Amino acid sequence: MAEIHLRIDGMHCGSCIRRVTQALNSSGAVKVEEVRLGAARFSASDEPAAVDAALAALSKAGYAAHVDG
Repeated sequence: MAEIHLRIDGMHCGSCIRRVTQALNSSGAVKVEEVRLGAARFSASDEPAAVDAALAALSKAGYAAHVDG
């Protein structure tokens, strides 16, 4: 299982953290490890598809994100 780190734009508060966590969980492709202001860490077994699903879920929730590192 690969660990993926995302940088997420537009997170400003605890409510944003909750929405981002819910969006990542709703993607169904990842196991959320940590969400904090501006970043998230999750693990996934099918890395390319999981990253795409996570980015799409975040975009739908109104957050721009990119893989960090």
